[in-house]
Amino acid sequence: MKKPREMKVKPIKNGTVIDHIKANKALSVLNILGLPSEETAVTIAMNVQSSQMGSKDIVKIEGRELAPKEVDKIALIAPKATINIIRDYELVEKGKVNLRDEIYGILKCQNPNCITNTEEPVETRFYVIGKGPVTLRCYYCERIMYDDEIESQL
Repeated sequence: MKKPREMKVKPIKNGTVIDHIKANKALSVLNILGLPSEETAVTIAMNVQSSQMGSKDIVKIEGRELAPKEVDKIALIAPKATINIIRDYELVEKGKVNLRDEIYGILKCQNPNCITNTEEPVETRFYVIGKGPVTLRCYYCERIMYDDEIESQL
């Protein structure tokens, strides 16, 4: 019987690996990060079997470490994700995303009458009222935003 050839993904020298992304959300993570781009190599694995999650997505980004605001955005759509920093092929830092209790300046409020959607220079602010699934409440107009609505407002 012929043994199947194992295909492995090439390790990255420097960059970021985002693991434990909810299945089928990898493309949303790329969208948040403005990827792919001509100067950044990206590897995506979708619906990979996971003992913890059943199935998950993984994103590898060559030559780029994420800014804190980018990690905050990822936490909104993939609250169980882990961020792994790779330098010279070695894992130098590993951490989970942290969904904060309040979110500032990342999302738009869906309420067209909210003060944040007027000419006033008011930064958006949301309270996290649920972490699984993610549920937010606008500080100003108290509009509730549910998990499936958040991504479109990033």
